[in-house]
Amino acid sequence: MGKVRGACTKRNRVTNPGVWTCKIMSSKMIWFTLIVGILLPWSLAHPGFFTSIGQMTDLIHIEKDLVTSLKDYIKAEEDKLEQIKKWAEKLDQLTSTATKDPEGFVGHPVNAFKLMKRLNTEWSELESLVLKDMSDGFISNLTIQRQFFPNDEDQVGAAKALLRLQDTYNLDTDTISKGNLPGVKHKSFLTVEDCFELGKVAYTEADYYHTELWMEQALRQLDEGEVSNIEKVSVLDYLSYAVYQQGDLDKALLLTKKLLELDPEHQRANGNLKYFEYIMAKEKDVNKSTSHDQTDHKITLKKKGVAVDYLPERQKYEMLCRGEGIKMTPRRQKKLFCRYHDGNRNPKFILAPAKQEDEWDKPRIIRFHDIISDAEIEIVKDLAKPRLRRATISNPVTGDLETVHYRISKSAWLSGYENPVVSRINMRIQDLTGLDVSTAEELQVANYGVGGQYEPHFDFARKEEPDAFKELGTGNRIATWLFYMSDVSAGGATVFPEVGASVWPKKGTAVFWYNLFASGEGDYSTRHAACPVLVGNKWVSNKWLHERGQEFRRPCTLSELE
Repeated sequence: MGKVRGACTKRNRVTNPGVWTCKIMSSKMIWFTLIVGILLPWSLAHPGFFTSIGQMTDLIHIEKDLVTSLKDYIKAEEDKLEQIKKWAEKLDQLTSTATKDPEGFVGHPVNAFKLMKRLNTEWSELESLVLKDMSDGFISNLTIQRQFFPNDEDQVGAAKALLRLQDTYNLDTDTISKGNLPGVKHKSFLTVEDCFELGKVAYTEADYYHTELWMEQALRQLDEGEVSNIEKVSVLDYLSYAVYQQGDLDKALLLTKKLLELDPEHQRANGNLKYFEYIMAKEKDVNKSTSHDQTDHKITLKKKGVAVDYLPERQKYEMLCRGEGIKMTPRRQKKLFCRYHDGNRNPKFILAPAKQEDEWDKPRIIRFHDIISDAEIEIVKDLAKPRLRRATISNPVTGDLETVHYRISKSAWLSGYENPVVSRINMRIQDLTGLDVSTAEELQVANYGVGGQYEPHFDFARKEEPDAFKELGTGNRIATWLFYMSDVSAGGATVFPEVGASVWPKKGTAVFWYNLFASGEGDYSTRHAACPVLVGNKWVSNKWLHERGQEFRRPCTLSELE
């Protein structure tokens, strides 16, 4: 927190970290503003790295290039200092000899000439060498590469992803801080600065539950002796306020007293201490009066914990993501089979039938094994990478496409006519499902970002969304075909909260289900989600098949739910 220059005003009765507004800007702040203004066009053009692991890999190469450039700069500075050092050593030896007998030394005409030459010419050359800026190459490269850097949105997005993974997979802060995640290849640790930053991100979002958890982790690591530029006073400042916001006055008071032991002059803490003591005294008075009046009147405090959620099936959804889903009864499991499928005697699959596995019975979810080759996957990914853009959803009210916090991925659309591999994949889907792909949407390729997810949703349009696919003119989405184009080390399952099904990614496989009953009514049990990717890189591609063209391929039934 620290002191802020200028005339500042308080906004809240209980002063919290970061609530000071300044009317006067220092000269440093003005320069910072000018620099930000220059760099702003680059950050506006930036593509949102945190939403795609595939594109984040480009940042690794950028950073490697900058490190190489930095090492070149260091080498140039070392060479320069070595030259200066040799010059100093030579002159030190020479002047030591000359000062012992100055008159005798300059009495030699050669020494006199060289003295004039050194002072008139060579010292000027040394001055030029000392003043020479060796950083030009590095600064130039840094300036060029900066336009590809992540911005504040990426840093905050990645921080929120860690908080999301923490909740979804029931991870404690110490586990994350020590990098003890399942399936990791490159273990990494969080420093005190990292934990403090995560706490500040949560604080900015008024998420005091996670603020408390991460500030406590930062404090714990400081207590364990980790060397850090973050002071305990700063951590306690945020922590005490976060605890207060969750209604734990006793703990907030205790933490504030600890802060004042370290910094007795801390203005905000002194003010908060008086306020906390005032509130607690008032609460005691109220409790005394209620005990005499036999009334239920009492000061109530907010309950600690995660904030109220907008997603009704959150608990069930996260349990499925952790693999804690509903287990099928043996009777139902007996109805699930593996089989060879020839696409209804399709010539392409008679000699080499596709391998099918029943993943779930209602709704019926079928997995096709070894249905897309590694070579095809690489071609699809190469085609998609340059076009990846932040994934959007259609606003049910306005119909506009917009980005949302519950869908963290990037996607691209591939047409069959632009590459024979895409065309071949489309025909394979048609041959195996028996559905016409000519009215289907283009192949959508998606790459998930840090903690990438897509929370529970329907693929089909509900009755309250009659115009969802009006522009396509092909009816509702009758079915979904989903390719898994990568293995995922941990997390990333496709789950169906309504029925308790979890389908785990396996490279080279695909899953298929109908979104609509044969009657055309929506099957609400197909509500599904892509769980956050805990560790790894998740690539998928999907094909949404529509009603038009299926009239004779999947005839309507008279029963609404068949």
